[in-house]
Amino acid sequence: MPEAYLPVLLFVLVAIGLSLGILAVSALVKSSKYGHVKLQPYECGIETETDARGRYSVRYYLIGMLFVIFDVETVFMFPWAVIMDELLLFGLIEMLVFLFILVLGYVYAWRKGTLEWV
Repeated sequence: MPEAYLPVLLFVLVAIGLSLGILAVSALVKSSKYGHVKLQPYECGIETETDARGRYSVRYYLIGMLFVIFDVETVFMFPWAVIMDELLLFGLIEMLVFLFILVLGYVYAWRKGTLEWV
């Protein structure tokens, strides 16, 4: 029985050895000089204008949450589409109720003005 675990032990030892070897080589090769230019944040070659930890509008987060909510809920339609022929009328009515609730949420968000970028 213990000989069955020999390949696993060998794999773990190789993984640990390879990880330590890569860390050792990177420690030997790296540059230890830090200058003013190297410590500056890099933004695609453009000079930074503001602090990176600036505040975003709450609307940005609302749009993000709405996207995630509607995206995740529409993913639930894929399994229904796969077995649609097995569910028949019950599945159709259930999906229509689901879509009605989804559209109600979309209309509510639209009426509240959360979809506006201004």
